[in-house]
Amino acid sequence: MKNLYYDTLTFDKITYTLLCSDKGLYFLGGENEGIEYLKKYFYYCNIIYDKNKLEKYKKQLENYFIGREYNFNFPLDLNGTKFQKIVWNELLKIPYGQTTTYKNIAIAINKPTSIRAVANAIGKNSISIVIPCHRVLGSDGRLRGYRGGLEMKKRLLNMEQCK
Repeated sequence: MKNLYYDTLTFDKITYTLLCSDKGLYFLGGENEGIEYLKKYFYYCNIIYDKNKLEKYKKQLENYFIGREYNFNFPLDLNGTKFQKIVWNELLKIPYGQTTTYKNIAIAINKPTSIRAVANAIGKNSISIVIPCHRVLGSDGRLRGYRGGLEMKKRLLNMEQCK
């Protein structure tokens, strides 16, 4: 059974749950995604509290939230299919403060007719904020689904536009 380590980070009255493996950040959850969520969705792993293992991730996230750092330089442990990882790596290319569309992501990965598959892959992103799925909008420019909720997505986009 794989060991995963967790801790939380509270910023602006919102608590984020972080989970890492020995390889890198594994999960970043928003509101309503605390320890009970981890136990439910990562039941196949040993979930161990360890604030020291998460310190480097927490520090960079704190810097992101206060506007000091826009690029994360820690390892990620991506847990997904080959297609999902291709989509997530494309999301990592979206510059801070900018947005794109699901259609543009599909085109960028040479799957222009796979917009729904791209949207599904984005929805499976377990490392929100760091893999910036909040920067993806519908083709009409409207906010579409977000695991942390549309309010969280709106809050992140507004925060990035303020810098």
